[in-house]
Amino acid sequence: MYLQHFQLTELPFGITPDTSFFMNRAGYQDALNVLTIALRSGEGFVKVIGEVGVGKTILCRTLMKAVSKEFITAYIHNPYIKPDSLLFAIADSLSISYTNSVSQHVLMKLITRALLDTHRRGKRVVVCLDEVQAMPVQTLESLRLLTNLETEKRKLLQVVLFGQPELDMLLNQPSVRQLKQRITFSYRLLPLNKVAMYAYIKHRLQVAGYTNNRLFTRRAYEAIYRHSEGIPRLINILCHKALICAYGEGKEKVTHKHVNIAALDIEHTKEKTESGFSSFVPDFSRWLFGN
Repeated sequence: MYLQHFQLTELPFGITPDTSFFMNRAGYQDALNVLTIALRSGEGFVKVIGEVGVGKTILCRTLMKAVSKEFITAYIHNPYIKPDSLLFAIADSLSISYTNSVSQHVLMKLITRALLDTHRRGKRVVVCLDEVQAMPVQTLESLRLLTNLETEKRKLLQVVLFGQPELDMLLNQPSVRQLKQRITFSYRLLPLNKVAMYAYIKHRLQVAGYTNNRLFTRRAYEAIYRHSEGIPRLINILCHKALICAYGEGKEKVTHKHVNIAALDIEHTKEKTESGFSSFVPDFSRWLFGN
């Protein structure tokens, strides 16, 4: 695509959470510090709240990587998981052997034994759950019961909840008030401001091997911020498509025109961008395929 044209070694603005692109500044490093301190101090429940696309998943994966020498980690990304399926997922992360006909009671005993064995070996277990705002209340309650397992000094199982702001509404339900009381650390990930967005784009370009002068013009940065409102996922999509536009025109720089064209091809930004273009709505495929 445009890698050779812009002298890049890999695509800088993919939307797959790649921990090699994690930016250790702005709110991300603060969030990572809060989470690692909370886990190392033995807290049972930790919560991270953020809007869609602000970077919760890449933070989660970076956290698991950061504590991998001290913790056995389990990552559960399916929010609709049932209580028994949650137990099976945790059992699998602990390499527990069980039969297909195992009962929930027996599985709980096996997990407890494995957690105690892990504790004796000097390691701890953390479960990271994504999109928790959609998780059934019964599953959350099963999770709370698991965190009752503890020694005299610390919990045998720690949990990090990642969710959208609706998670706070879920936790306000009377049926999960006991779980809410156990959340001792929390962090809210916010969209990037203009300065952080500039650093974010520069960081991703550097990781992708870009070493030349500024690739995006000042007005291009302003357009990216205006269309994305600081949401990293939208920043990535806009930058990627703007690079395609610039490449299609044979340009060495990405301008605000390329960003605006890219915004027209994104459902989230299309409506307000079209109003700024009046009746002119370019076909993005012309820049993509050179037609």
